[in-house]
Amino acid sequence: MGLFHPNYNTPGPGVRKDEPRKKGPARFFEILGRDMGDLFRANLLCTLGFLPALILIFLGILGRTVLLAAAGGILGGILLGPCYAGLHDTILRAMRDEPGYWWHVYKKAFRRNWRQSLIPGAVLGFLLASQLFMGYFLLAGGQTDVISAALICMNVLLTAMIFPYLFSQLVLMDLPLGTLVKNSLLLALSFAPRSIAAALIQIIYWIVIISFLPYTALWVVLFGFALVELIVLMIIYPAMDKCFGLEERFRQQQAQRDAENRED
Repeated sequence: MGLFHPNYNTPGPGVRKDEPRKKGPARFFEILGRDMGDLFRANLLCTLGFLPALILIFLGILGRTVLLAAAGGILGGILLGPCYAGLHDTILRAMRDEPGYWWHVYKKAFRRNWRQSLIPGAVLGFLLASQLFMGYFLLAGGQTDVISAALICMNVLLTAMIFPYLFSQLVLMDLPLGTLVKNSLLLALSFAPRSIAAALIQIIYWIVIISFLPYTALWVVLFGFALVELIVLMIIYPAMDKCFGLEERFRQQQAQRDAENRED
């Protein structure tokens, strides 16, 4: 059996019907243990999608060429966007205990979401490139520019607060891009404690990853994106469920599928 080719003769992964969900760390380790293979595969594709952006941004920083870094962020973000959406889809399905074969489901989600994820991916790539570029030269300059540092920190914080909501809505609901952005901003502000907590976890996590490169490179390939995103989505998912009734919608869809299966 290949890395992305499941055995369709065996039952799909999932949990027993009506089994109560664990909470907190127990829930995190339950998902991680049960869906580790799926998370690894989605993370690997996300890493491959991000690699071109990382290379071009790094070359732009080395050459002190902001245009190269920005172009690298945009072009790399276009490649990253569909893979990042696929990672969100994988994690959210795991959080909903939705059974299924990962590669089969991933391909369907990819085909459904790739076009709409291109612009958010490009914007995210551009923001990451500008943040890394400005942050690097601010630190390398050896001088404390309080205003510039504050602006960069605010930019990073808002990016980390908004984009998890945006990509989660993108894979869960069929909404125009403008509505996704507006909803994401409102969610980030309306549930500020959750949003800030999720953002700070991302920021601290990636600061540690970047600070210890290249030693952390293998970890990024294995679970670098998936692990932190799982934690973040566990934090913000209750806010989205409260606003959009995601769990109720999923139960209705599951009941409809069960009824159709009984009829067949």
